[in-house]
Amino acid sequence: MKGIVVQFRRSRHRIKERHYLLDLGFSSRDEAKKMAGKSVSWKSTAGKIINGKISDAHGNKGLVRAIFESGLPGQAVTSEVEVK
Repeated sequence: MKGIVVQFRRSRHRIKERHYLLDLGFSSRDEAKKMAGKSVSWKSTAGKIINGKISDAHGNKGLVRAIFESGLPGQAVTSEVEVK
């Protein structure tokens, strides 16, 4: 299954560097909650792979939160991730 990196998880003054919001194509929170615990990986154009894990749903419109082992570069926003 593929998804898109939407944005960093952030607050008003701080960005959480390892937390990202992903859009996997769901339309409700209940559908997104079922993906919690699955692993996710992002692959750069140079071939580097950064792995992460989906922690929970985010909001009511079907987005999920993922925590990666290291932060993704800024170019990762709007790129694809693969859910295993």
